[in-house]
Amino acid sequence: MARARVMPLVALCALAAFAVTGAQVVPLDSSKQVLDWSRQSNIKPQNFSLTEEDRLQLLGRPEEVTHRKLRERTRVKKKIEPVQQDDEALVKLENAGIERSKAVDSAVLGKYSIWRRENENEKADSKVRLMRDQMIMARIYSVLAKSRDKLDLYQDLLARLKESQRSLGEATADAELPKSASERAKAMGQLLAKARDQLYDCKAITQRLRAMLQSADEQVRSLKKQSTFLSQLAAKTIPNGIHCLSMRLTIDYYLLSPEKRKFPKSENLENPDLYHYALFSDNVLAASVVVNSTIMNAKEPEKHVFHLVTDKLNFGAMNMWFLLNPPGDATIHVENVDDFKWLNSSYCPVLKQLESAAMKEYYFKADRPKTLSAGSSNMKYRNPKYLSMLNHLRFYLPQVYPKLNKILFLDDDINFDPNACGWAYGMNMFDLEEWKKKDITGIYHKWQNMNENRLLWKLGTLPPGLLTFYKLTHPLDKSWHVLGLGYNPSIERSEIDNAAVVHYNGNMKPWLEIAMTKYRPYWTKYINYEHTYVRGCKISR
Repeated sequence: MARARVMPLVALCALAAFAVTGAQVVPLDSSKQVLDWSRQSNIKPQNFSLTEEDRLQLLGRPEEVTHRKLRERTRVKKKIEPVQQDDEALVKLENAGIERSKAVDSAVLGKYSIWRRENENEKADSKVRLMRDQMIMARIYSVLAKSRDKLDLYQDLLARLKESQRSLGEATADAELPKSASERAKAMGQLLAKARDQLYDCKAITQRLRAMLQSADEQVRSLKKQSTFLSQLAAKTIPNGIHCLSMRLTIDYYLLSPEKRKFPKSENLENPDLYHYALFSDNVLAASVVVNSTIMNAKEPEKHVFHLVTDKLNFGAMNMWFLLNPPGDATIHVENVDDFKWLNSSYCPVLKQLESAAMKEYYFKADRPKTLSAGSSNMKYRNPKYLSMLNHLRFYLPQVYPKLNKILFLDDDINFDPNACGWAYGMNMFDLEEWKKKDITGIYHKWQNMNENRLLWKLGTLPPGLLTFYKLTHPLDKSWHVLGLGYNPSIERSEIDNAAVVHYNGNMKPWLEIAMTKYRPYWTKYINYEHTYVRGCKISR
């Protein structure tokens, strides 16, 4: 274990030799290089004292001059060889370190990392990698220079470092670098060579690299906490375009006369021979995608009935959207959760708990974070969806639809595809007759009452759902419900293409700016971006 931990640092230490020159080792066959090597501690220049007679004799005999030069080169070569061998050993050590570092996986996607697996083409983006390596060594040498009072060298390193940073910018490929990058890399290499001559100390560099790695590790942990906080914050926000869409639709809905606010085919709403869907949402655009994707992939659209429930704020907008954009031959009906008078605190434990002073203190006042990273752990529990009865209405399906015997529950962050999930909310078929026999709602109430002090779970519907339906579910094939498009970047495309339902569970919802780009097209293809309201609210792909 100890050797495995030290090896990366040794590899980085050896990296100094490579970053200084920015090129391969050049054979030492020039007089300048011989003079450079003569400055090494184990190679001392020799003084040759010749008399004028000897000098004239040598000049007069060319073969002697030639032999003299050959002997001198041989003597210098013998003294240089040990140093070259040391360099060869250093290069071997560096290569071994690099090979071992390739086995270390990187969590940084799309960014340069000295630990990343290289591209198949080893020469690809070599200049970017060289400049980043140079900047690492420049930071190390600047610290060493300052500690040894070599202030001129320290200032030069800082100046070159700033130049390299400006040239590199956000570039991740050689093609993105400015024309001046090559000259600046060359100048940095020359300065690093000078710094190496004056400051190179493998032990000191190793210690400094270890300190840098520890500091970077701490920064990564802090940034992860901040990222979690900000992603939770982004997840609970409403994009301007969707807010605009809801407001405009609401205004136009209440300008309609009462007779124009009704949907056709109301006789289908309680017909048990049709296919019924329950969709609870406060997001107009998301609900429209669920309905559109289902209808566009249905063999018999006229047999599908959508029961949509929203809140008072979005009731007008949801109605107006589907009045303007009816789901073809399918049936749709929109209800307001606030109209369910039976759903009150005397009947529903979660409503009673949400009205308590302790709950309000916990979710809205207590433990306010003083920093971004400190607030990351509790932010998700303050997401409005956890406090909305739309989220808990799924436990009352028989009460909402008393005359139906079966219903398919859909979340508003899924897409439906017929070519086809585990036990997870998103796409669930409920047998309402069995629900009533087993008193599922009563089981849910029991667990919710037991969790009054939030000792079993904090908030949400998945924990009580897992408890309530324990041993009361039957599995579907995985291809029916593919999860993770809101947080998992590594889902195989074949899984998505073969899925009946794809689920954007997680914070990266497809309607948010933080959505994963590669998954958005599965959602956006069901939106008409040329629609008057959509275009007017500047909702784009």
